[in-house]
Amino acid sequence: MTGSGARADEPGRRGQSGGEALATGGDVAGIIRQRIRDIPDYPQPGVVFKDITPLLADGAAFAAAVDALAAGHAGVDKVAGIEARGFILAAPVALALGAGFVPVRKQGKLPAATLAETYQLEYGTATVEIHHDALAPGERVLIVDDVLATGGTAAATARLIRRCGAEVAGICVLLELEFLAGRASLPDLEVRALLAA
Repeated sequence: MTGSGARADEPGRRGQSGGEALATGGDVAGIIRQRIRDIPDYPQPGVVFKDITPLLADGAAFAAAVDALAAGHAGVDKVAGIEARGFILAAPVALALGAGFVPVRKQGKLPAATLAETYQLEYGTATVEIHHDALAPGERVLIVDDVLATGGTAAATARLIRRCGAEVAGICVLLELEFLAGRASLPDLEVRALLAA
């Protein structure tokens, strides 16, 4: 379900931003849209980087985004955050849900024994890892990240979770870049984006 991903009966937004009361429900997409800026030609020419730091710097807007990401996921045991910006979002979502937080990191960054999944990039491959004992069999795990692009990282993360014997409860992101068709890499998973572009 692409769109705001939020309902009017969700938890209220905390505080105000610049004198503007943050609304509930469908306005979350607008709040996010206003606070994500495009940085052309970063990190290389031809790429338009989606910078979420203005959203993170606005406490009330950040809280609204966290509430919307967490909505509808009561009962999950863990929240997996994908390096690096996914960490920033997944940790407060885990707190909101009363769940544990599990980092999914680039290869070589975790200190204990890991499981690894390699996935295809446009030019080459990348590998993500999770601690081998991060999840218990049967646990329900929500994957959280900032942007869904091609879906390769999210799909690799889902495979890691399943290799631990856990269940993927869903994938939630702030922003989905629809033109990259990332959902095609996640055919059997529930994907929710708060904003589509």
